[in-house]
Amino acid sequence: QVQLVESGGGLVQPGDSLRLSCATSGFTFATYHMSWYRQAPGKERELVATIISGSCTYYKDTVKGRFTISRDIAKNTVYLQMNSLKPEDTAVYYCTAFYLSKGYWGQGTQVTVSS
Repeated sequence: QVQLVESGGGLVQPGDSLRLSCATSGFTFATYHMSWYRQAPGKERELVATIISGSCTYYKDTVKGRFTISRDIAKNTVYLQMNSLKPEDTAVYYCTAFYLSKGYWGQGTQVTVSS
């Protein structure tokens, strides 16, 4: 059974940091491309960051320099370190795993940035 379980969301103030974690099981973690998406109220879901291999990453322009995606293959876990958070980062953040024709999504974790 495939599972992706996000954690680490919460309510923070602008300028604060959060680290999201996504613990996975049920598939070959090291093979899959891992990503974080987010969806803000009334907006479409958007890709935030992707890690394809140990050092191959992609970031949405508005988070470059503030967010860092990483993975721990031994723990089957992917992380999203978010620094200098802004109100516009407020969204539900989803962890995803994709490889060839297979894809899996987590249930999401809420991040709210507000003063």
